[in-house]
Amino acid sequence: MTVTEDAPTAAKERWTFQWKELYEEVITSGLCTGCAGCVISCPHDVIGYKHEPGQYKPFHLEEELGLENCIHGEKGCTSCTRACPRFRHWEPEADLHLHGRVRTEEDMSGIYKDVILCRASDDFVYETGQDGGLVSAILIWALEHGYIDGALVSGLESSEGGDGGWKAKPMVATNREEVLAGAGSRYTYSANTMAYDEAVEKGLKDLALVGMSCQTSIAPVMWTRKIGKVSRPIKLNIGLLCSKSFDDSLFDELFDVKYGLAKDQIKKMNIKGVFQIWMKDGSYHEINLKECHAWTREGCNHCPDFAAEHADISTGGIGDATDWTLTIVRTALGREIIMRMLADGVIEGKPGDSDPGAIKLMHKLAERSRARWPTWASPEARVGLPEGAKADH
Repeated sequence: MTVTEDAPTAAKERWTFQWKELYEEVITSGLCTGCAGCVISCPHDVIGYKHEPGQYKPFHLEEELGLENCIHGEKGCTSCTRACPRFRHWEPEADLHLHGRVRTEEDMSGIYKDVILCRASDDFVYETGQDGGLVSAILIWALEHGYIDGALVSGLESSEGGDGGWKAKPMVATNREEVLAGAGSRYTYSANTMAYDEAVEKGLKDLALVGMSCQTSIAPVMWTRKIGKVSRPIKLNIGLLCSKSFDDSLFDELFDVKYGLAKDQIKKMNIKGVFQIWMKDGSYHEINLKECHAWTREGCNHCPDFAAEHADISTGGIGDATDWTLTIVRTALGREIIMRMLADGVIEGKPGDSDPGAIKLMHKLAERSRARWPTWASPEARVGLPEGAKADH
């Protein structure tokens, strides 16, 4: 067939999907990660969310059509599905927006430009942050150099009668002190997107989002699906390498009951083959990760994205260099920021292949996570997996 100038062009399918489809295909199917992209995007404020053990999942607030349907959706509102990074063909949409191409079989850990090892040069940032303090250093530098005027991060809720608990909460950081107050890894879930409304109320217009892999896909999916103004403030996307997160009940039901480690006395945590816990009294404890599996958050069971593949910069403390952050630079913006920070001496860096084990482990964990993605869902997330691959639980 010869295409002529008079031949009609195929019209792009009109996006009509609403909460009804989201509820059936994502919320109740096991694909929902609890990222809260749908919550912050809802222009009618009819999607709820609770940061509570056993929950971390959006739900519909209106009663007219029940939990599974939305009266605004019936009238044409599609914001929630446009924001969801697990609805339909989310991965190639985000890839095309960020990189101009889709991931191939060779891109098991997503598309990227560079892999380097970085750590903060400032001693206090280095000590306060996780695995070398890179994320904290990026946020502080980006605030000071006008790239952003705020960051959506996680902090810790104070426990009643104590001097600090270990329950993660979304928060907005606008200066060095607030960034450092939110430093460190929690290993329980915080939908940092939920701090969006607070940032808007403060008049912030250029935001960084720091989040687990599922959250880093929100912004590019929103941009691709043209959701509107809610996507515009997110200018810098920093992803955290993540195999899973745990339900908050882990602290009370395992750490406290079995090991006597009260959550309001925990000073720092890390995972390096085992769950490492440092207490405020100076003691150090290790807990076998197998003991923690029963508290895996439901939203993590099918997540295919270990490597935070849709961030500008993906970061994680894996490999042999325990005081360096494995840094995956994915976009032009990410490269610009890292290169400028290195030139300013704010961070130190060395080639990623100086720790080849870290890169190998990243690809291995990425493949393992991708194998969790169901075969009945959009197939793109399983590209590159051996036929019939199953997750290693």
